[in-house]
Order: sequence, then C-alpha cells, then structure tokens
Amino acid sequence: MAKLLDLSIDFCDVKFPNPVLLSSSPVSNTAEMIGRAFEYGFGGVAYKTLGFDNIKIIHPSPRMAGYTYGSNNLIGLQNVEQITDRPLQDNLMDIEYLKKHWSNHVVIASIMGFSEEEWIELAKMAAGSGADILELNFSCPHMTVEGSGMKVGQSFGLIEKFTSTVRNVVDIPILAKMTPNITDITEPALSAKKGGADGLTAINTVRALTEIGLDDNVPKPNVAGIGAMSGYSGPAIKPIGLRCVTELAQCTDLNLPIAGCGGIETWVDTTEYLLCGASLVQITTGVVHYGYRIVEDILEGLSYYMEEKGFKSISEIVGKALPNIQPTDRFDLSRQGVGEYDLDRCVGCGQCYIVCQDAGGQCIDWDYDKRRPVHDEEKCLGCMICSFICPVSDPPLISYREVKNKKSVIPPVSE
Repeated sequence: MAKLLDLSIDFCDVKFPNPVLLSSSPVSNTAEMIGRAFEYGFGGVAYKTLGFDNIKIIHPSPRMAGYTYGSNNLIGLQNVEQITDRPLQDNLMDIEYLKKHWSNHVVIASIMGFSEEEWIELAKMAAGSGADILELNFSCPHMTVEGSGMKVGQSFGLIEKFTSTVRNVVDIPILAKMTPNITDITEPALSAKKGGADGLTAINTVRALTEIGLDDNVPKPNVAGIGAMSGYSGPAIKPIGLRCVTELAQCTDLNLPIAGCGGIETWVDTTEYLLCGASLVQITTGVVHYGYRIVEDILEGLSYYMEEKGFKSISEIVGKALPNIQPTDRFDLSRQGVGEYDLDRCVGCGQCYIVCQDAGGQCIDWDYDKRRPVHDEEKCLGCMICSFICPVSDPPLISYREVKNKKSVIPPVSE
C-alpha cells in the first residue's frame, strides 16, 4: 500500500486511526477475526452484539442468501442472522484481548438487553472489559426474541428509557444504532439523545424480501421450507443509508456525530457517507463479498482524494455536501438544458431511441441508414434518461448541456 495521509479522526472524544470500521455482524464475531481485520487496516470495530446466555441464540440454517440481479453478483444480502451465539464471557475476554494487543484501535461493544437489568449488566461488563464505546442495538429487523432489536427502535419511549438506563451506569460514550424501518429516522434519534446518547449509528439492515423460489414458493434464505421478512444489506441499500445519514446530520435539534453504514464497498462509497455527515463508516456486506482486504483500497483511495482536493483532515470532509442537499422546491426551474451526443463514439445500439420514445420526451428519431439517433433539442426535456441507458460511459457519450432561455418542455402525454 502506498504511504497514506493522516486519516485519523476524533469521534465522541475517542481518536480513531481512520474512519473505516467493521460493523456489528458475522465479520466481527471473534478477536481472531477482528485482529486480522486490524492488520489489513480497519481502524476499529463494532463487536458483534452481546447478549446474556440465558437467551439461547440458535442461528437458522441457512441464514444468508446473496441477491444477484442479472449479471451483477451480490448487489444485496438477505440474512436472518441473530446476535452472537458465543458465551458472554468468551466475548468479554475477546474484547479485553483486542484492547491489550491493539490499543490504538477502537473497540465498540454492541449490546442488546431484554430488560432494564440486562441493559445495565451488559453495559457494565462491556465497559469493564475495556470497550471504548458502547453501541446500543435498537435496530435488528429479525430478532426472534420479543421486545428486542427493531421493535425497541420503533418505540421512542423504550429508546429513551434504555439509553438513559445505560447512561446512568457507564462513563464511556454511547451510540444508538438506528433502524431505517421507520417513517422518520430523526424521531427515534431525538429520543436517544434525550436519553443521553453521545452519537448515532445509521443504518441497520432494511427489512425486505429479495427473492421467492419459483419452484417451491419459499423466500430466500429457505430455512427448511419457510422464509421470512428479514434484514437486507449491500450496495442496493446505499441510497437509503445516505438519505438517513443526511436527515440525521441536517436535524439541528440533534447535533450528534454519526457512524454511517449501508452498502459501503469502495472509497467512493466511504467518501459519500462522509460528505453527507458521517464521521465514521461501518462495513459488513463488502467484507462478505471481498474480504477484509477491501480496506486497503478504501484507505488508499480516500488518501488520494484528500490530497487531490486539498483536505488536511478527514473531519474537513464531514458534511461538506449538506448545504447542497435541499428540498426539491429549492430547484431553480428557470435553468433548463438538453442532452448532448458525441455521435462519433455511438455504437448504434438504439437504446437511447427506445427509451426516449417509451419513457422520455420523444425527442429522438432514428436514422436507419447511418444507425444513429437524430436528436431534436427543441423537444428535449433534459431528463437525461438516455444517458444512463447508453452503454458508452467512459467518458459518457451523452452529456448534459444547459441552454440559456430554454423553456421547459411539457411532455406530450400527462401523468
């Protein structure tokens, strides 16, 4: 790996060597696994969620199903993973081991209680084992034990109550992990803040059904003949994660630091989360797809980006895009434009013609002799649907050009 810039960042008064973490999941299940991730370059970990041994956790089998769409492999991951099934004392010893051997790396202990007493004891034990931060799991969408996970995250009173319960017994920072399976993510976040949370993690997996078997009528993963609505992660949920992080970052009544997660695989994904207001990112499905090694490319790309843009620290990136994310009624509708075509590079596939006729402004005709589109700028809506259908993309064959004094074109058929 090339020499990197200083990628460290302070979060809740804890210094992270870089903003890229493992999230609380199967990729952070043991000290041995996490140690290897640290060797590759991960700056910290949200250790897989701890619970008491009196709640016997038995994982379904199988418990994951990759979602492939067309030729795109693993654009999402459906899972019915529960919290850790390892003995609590083994996990606490692993946290102690990690802090002893990786003192510069940050260990966040994710916990989930099923009563006030359990939240109290788990918090004390995790903090006593050396965890730097606690993450309260209010968001798992498929826990089989009633009164846990997402069900708590959808009950604002319980969020405040359990956050306050933990706040009263530990001195280390507390993060509340938010569920996206709610109408307005800022509402439970405000309850967490009221209870004493120092920061937020967003998002957990999206409750979903990705595939139904056409031969057996069973959703995937197929667990002995039945499936369930459960957690969906991976690149397909990144737009949801970015939206939720932005909403939290723009909420002036919150003003809490955010760890962002959902669909992160590259340095570009990481940077987008930072620009939208996250100070850290957490990764699971990217590791499932490519292994811990992905962090090397992420850190290298992030370092090059900072150097190119002149950023001196990661914190300078955080929230940089927020002023540019506005409600749609702020758009300047007086500025209109059209698609512009580099026909010398056209491959004659006709996709732009088809999509414009069937879903656009019908501003493209087709020259069958030359096998080229004939574009009428006067009729062009500037919708740019043709640009992302075109297979020539590096650089894009179809680009946007603003046209002065162009009137907005009314489509021939109204919705």
